[in-house]
Parts: sequence; structure tokens; C-alpha cells
Amino acid sequence: MLKEILSLFRPDDAVVVMGRDFASMLDLAHEQTVRAGRIFFEGGGNEDERAAILKSDIEVNRLERHIRKQVITHLTLSDNTRDVTYCLMLMSLVKDVERLGDYATNVAEVHDEGGGPLPDDELASELRDIRASVESSFAAVKQVVTTSDQDTALRLIKEGREVTGRCDDLIGRVARSSHDAATTTTLVLGARYYKRLEAHLLNVLSSVVMPLHKLDYYDEREVGDGE
Repeated sequence: MLKEILSLFRPDDAVVVMGRDFASMLDLAHEQTVRAGRIFFEGGGNEDERAAILKSDIEVNRLERHIRKQVITHLTLSDNTRDVTYCLMLMSLVKDVERLGDYATNVAEVHDEGGGPLPDDELASELRDIRASVESSFAAVKQVVTTSDQDTALRLIKEGREVTGRCDDLIGRVARSSHDAATTTTLVLGARYYKRLEAHLLNVLSSVVMPLHKLDYYDEREVGDGE
């Protein structure tokens, strides 16, 4: 959808500017997620890494507000109805990217919330695999969305749904384990936050395969169905 809409405009058109700002949001949130993963899995991180995550989060939030203001201003002042679909879509998607930034920050803060060190066992190994899957999906999202690559979007959605299921399964396995409270906290919060990261990535990917009124919703039986 984005590719087709953006092709209608000149590089200096308002919607193209909004698209570039949205791409910047995705880049910042992706970088934030990778940094947070390093802090979570590699033992706390230094002050510079933590400061970088907070700085990115502030910038993501600023861009969300800026894009929303751009959308409102453009729709108010413009009489061109062809922009409406794209603008409404952005209003939804920027919220998902803002939440991606929030959950990345949560991942980085787990050890500050009473979490203990990660154990050397199958549970931690599974969480590391989940992290790798989420970061891999995130690295692909901007290209998939901006080029309207439906085939890759469908593949990532399928993989992402499997990841969220693995997160739920991991939480159940942790609950049945003999780990102490601090270690359990780390594993459960990690699984929970990575599930939410993946869920918001799925929302963004849904913009490639679903009509506007079904953003954040996906059913393979309804791809291409405008009803």
C-alpha cells in the first residue's frame, strides 16, 4: 500500500515527508530494540548504552507527535482526497512504532526491576532464540512496508505468530521451573516484552496485506478482501 501511494507524489509532497519521518521512527525503534537486547542478555550495559536507549525513546515519541501533527495539518488544509487513506494509516502505524520503543525500553530495564541473571539452561536459550527472531523480523520491516512486499510480509507474519506462541509457551515452562524469584522475573518479563515487540511488528506488517480498516488484524483467508 505504501509504495503505491507514495508513487503518486513528488519528493517534496507532505505525504512523502511524513513517510520519511515514519521510516526514521522505524530505524530508531529498531536500533533501540537491538541495544536493549544487548543490555538484557549481556549483563546490564553501561551508562552510555542506557542513555542512548532513553534518547532514542524520546526521539521516537517526538516523531510520533510530529507526524500526527503533520497528518492533521495536511488533512485540514488539503482538499485532495487521495491523501486520506495514507494519512489515516500513518496515524495508526506511528502508535505501534511508539509502543515498540516503549517495550524496547522495558527490556533494557528488566534488571533494574528486580530481575536476576539469566540461567545457563534451555529456558534462557529459548529466550535468546526468540530475541534473534524478533530482531531479524524488525530488521526487515522497513523495506517490506515501504516496498509493499506482500510475499515477505506474509512470511514474516507467519513466523511472527509462531514467535508469540513460543513466548506464551516459555512463560508456562518458567512457571513450572524451580528457578528463584529473581531469575523467574527476568525470564517471564523477557518473554512478555519480546512477545509485545513481535505483536506490534505484526501490526505494522498488517498494513502491507490488509485494507486500512483491518490494520492490526490478520486472517490469511481475508488477504486482499476489502470488506
